[in-house]
Amino acid sequence: MNKLISPNIIRFCVLVLLQVLILSNINFLGFINPYLYVLFILLLPFTLNQWKVLLYAFLIGIIIDVFQDSGGINAAASLVAAFFRPYILKFAFGVSYEFQTIKFYQTPIAQRFTYITLIVFTHHLVLFSLTYFNFSYIVEIFKSTLFSGVFTIILCLIVMVLFRKRYR
Repeated sequence: MNKLISPNIIRFCVLVLLQVLILSNINFLGFINPYLYVLFILLLPFTLNQWKVLLYAFLIGIIIDVFQDSGGINAAASLVAAFFRPYILKFAFGVSYEFQTIKFYQTPIAQRFTYITLIVFTHHLVLFSLTYFNFSYIVEIFKSTLFSGVFTIILCLIVMVLFRKRYR
C-alpha cells in the first residue's frame, strides 16, 4: 500500500508546484497554456476506486484553483475528466481494462496516446468552456482547447518518457 501511495503523493506535490510556479506563467500567443497537472489524473492506478479518483482529481484541481484564484474551474474540469476516465480507459484499452490487466507502459503507444488525448481534451474543453462561459466565444473555446491541448499532450508525453519506470 505504501509503495502505491508515496509515488502518487510525490507526483501530486511536484505537479502542483510545477503548474503553479512555472507553467501557469507560460502563455504562448496569448491563449496557449500547458496544464501538466492533468498528468496526475492520467497516471493514477487503473485499479483505484472511482470515488478515490474523483477525490484526488478534485483535490489537485481545487489546489490549483486556490493558487490561481480561478474560482473552481480547474476543480470542475478535473472532476469531469476523472468522471469520464473509466469510459475512456475502456475505449482506449478495451478488454485489457475490463479484466484489470493493463500495464500502462507495456501497452501499445496508440492506446496510450488515445487515452492521454481523450482525457486532456475532455479536461480542456470543460476548463475553457467555464473560463469563457459564453456561447458567443465558441471559436475561442475550441481554439484554446485545441492548441493548449496539443501543447499539454506533448508536454505529458515528454515527461512520461523522461520519468517512466524501467521494466525488464
